[in-house]
Amino acid sequence: MTLRIGNASGFYGDRFDALREMLTGGELDVLTGDYLAELTMLILGRDRLKDPGAGYARTFLRQLEECLGLAQERGVRIVANAGGLNPAGLADRVRELADRLGIAVRVAHVEGDNLTSAHPGSLAAHAYLGGFGIAECLRAGADVVVTGRVTDAALVTGPAAAHFGWGPADFDRLAGAVVAGHVLECGTQTTGGNYAFFADGSHDLRRPGFPLAELHEDGAAVITKHPGTGGFVDVGTVTAQLLYETQGARYAGPDVTARLDTVRLTQDGPDRVRVSGVRGEAPPPTLKVGLNKLGGFRNEVVFVLTGLDIEAKAALVRAQMEPVVGKVASARWELARTDRVDADTEETASALLRLVVRDPDQDAVGRALSGAAVELALASYPGFHVLAPPGKGAPYGVFEDVYVPHGAVDHVAVLHDGRRIPVAPARDTLVLEDPAEPEPPAPLPQGPTRRAPLGLVAGARSGDKGGNANVGVWVRTDEAWRWLAHTLTVDRFRELLPETADLKVIRHQLPNLRALNFVVEGILGAGVAAQHRFDPQAKALGEWLRSRHLDIPEALL
Repeated sequence: MTLRIGNASGFYGDRFDALREMLTGGELDVLTGDYLAELTMLILGRDRLKDPGAGYARTFLRQLEECLGLAQERGVRIVANAGGLNPAGLADRVRELADRLGIAVRVAHVEGDNLTSAHPGSLAAHAYLGGFGIAECLRAGADVVVTGRVTDAALVTGPAAAHFGWGPADFDRLAGAVVAGHVLECGTQTTGGNYAFFADGSHDLRRPGFPLAELHEDGAAVITKHPGTGGFVDVGTVTAQLLYETQGARYAGPDVTARLDTVRLTQDGPDRVRVSGVRGEAPPPTLKVGLNKLGGFRNEVVFVLTGLDIEAKAALVRAQMEPVVGKVASARWELARTDRVDADTEETASALLRLVVRDPDQDAVGRALSGAAVELALASYPGFHVLAPPGKGAPYGVFEDVYVPHGAVDHVAVLHDGRRIPVAPARDTLVLEDPAEPEPPAPLPQGPTRRAPLGLVAGARSGDKGGNANVGVWVRTDEAWRWLAHTLTVDRFRELLPETADLKVIRHQLPNLRALNFVVEGILGAGVAAQHRFDPQAKALGEWLRSRHLDIPEALL
């Protein structure tokens, strides 16, 4: 009684052909698509300001135009959060599309996540719903279910609950589906995409296939992909995705809190990883709500500094820009020393000085900054030029998490025949607490060491959660884990990544995965839409960590 659930989208803008590839590549029961991220909700909110009928992922409709008939022929149900801010509107568009194509399809949607009216000043405020609304739609016979803001894992827990008849108290089973859903949600990140050890082996990573999960009634799953597709699935790729955008050992959601410290991964054959042993607990008493607001306007200019006297050139242009920069609400200068000594190309002889300004007034970051920068063309450091003239300033967003009781949302499954089925809030809840840190393993015996990059031994994957970032670090052997658990402390982490030195850093151990997860609070400011730093989603923070050198036992190298 296996349920085969595939994924065809990890974000709004992912590979367009993935829907067709997943439908034609092998057997499936359900095909999901994750289109929503914190930044996407802001983008869709701005779309809806221009057109009240918008607010959903338009590419999903174009994908269905090609593939809806194919899904019906193969008996594959489609579940996607492409509804964004307007799931009812998208459901109507899907029905219109089906009528035009002459395909008999039952379309349902889930609503109740929209709390914008309760949060004045927000462009979009949406609660993260669980999977039981999706389950109601599927139990009533829906072929296509579209949702707004549900958790990414709900796209899997909903179909699993409907198929296996799980109830809200089946915490271990639900937790297993949450883990499977988290592994699937980012698509090809599970099949070799963005993988730390991508250069090892001979896998073809030019076009990784999308992943699927074979779920079982007890909540266990096998992560795999369609035969003949690119990329690969192994314990390492699944570990990397498990650590992505998580925090502690308790991974909380609206249906269940999954204990990541209970997850066991075993290789089950080529491109097959078994996920078992997952334990679940009652969900927290509150739901997360993502608030997206317009924060003001930002502008930037990048000055190119070439050859000698880089620091002096930077000091001169900063002093020349100060009369204008001093009038904006915030300004940030960053000098990237990309220049090399005695370089054989002009580009490699050049450093980049980046100025980012923010202000509630668009003119303050627009005409004023542009004019001041351009006027320096003949009056500043030798070799003056910029990568591109600054524009008029663009709006930027800020993201904030707030929490509301489960009963504050009206979670409703709107069935294909128009019936509205209320979804009861969680009855059993448990206040979220971090479990006691496990005892670290016995340290490795002392031996000779060599100064080398951490990444020769450890993999990493990092990402964003609002203004925070996480960096998951894992190793592939028990001996390496004995070393990593004792070596990569919070203090050593801060030492290796000086940008985190003044920030709160929390370390969590996950011994079953031979992994440490670091949460860095506030490093991303007000979230990705605020563009606070060079890498606004912390996507490469883990790779920076892997590049840093420290003393590593030669036995591990």
